[in-house]
Amino acid sequence: DWAKHVGKTVLIDPKGDDYEKYVRATLITPNCAELKEVVGSWKNEGDLTEKAQNLRRHLDLTAVLLTRSEEGMTLFSEGEPIYQPTRAQEVYDVSGAGDTVIAGMGLGLAAGCTMPEAMYLANTAAGVVVAKLGTAVCSFAELVEALDGQ
Repeated sequence: DWAKHVGKTVLIDPKGDDYEKYVRATLITPNCAELKEVVGSWKNEGDLTEKAQNLRRHLDLTAVLLTRSEEGMTLFSEGEPIYQPTRAQEVYDVSGAGDTVIAGMGLGLAAGCTMPEAMYLANTAAGVVVAKLGTAVCSFAELVEALDGQ
């Protein structure tokens, strides 16, 4: 709450089922299992959108970025949800992918990107990381190369 009041961007990789502690954050990045813990299961994409948007409004968040493993990610903010398929050519290990997504979002937003642009950057970085065995990182050079290749 204080961070938003003073104009700071707050990005959270949520844990547990008490999302009330994330009120007024800029962005949360749950995976499907984490989101289901809080909003329950969904029947289809329309139901998912309704549940994610209700959570976003209830917590007064700017956005919810749902990471969907090999299915990519979906950004829920004002307006229609934005879906991006995974950017990974091959998936060897998803360890650290969530951390890479939130780091990529932070990089993009700090650089002045819009949420969808930052999501593209984060998705690209995560695609680099999951193509490696074990917990890995995406270097700046790898990110630039991956972006140039798209």
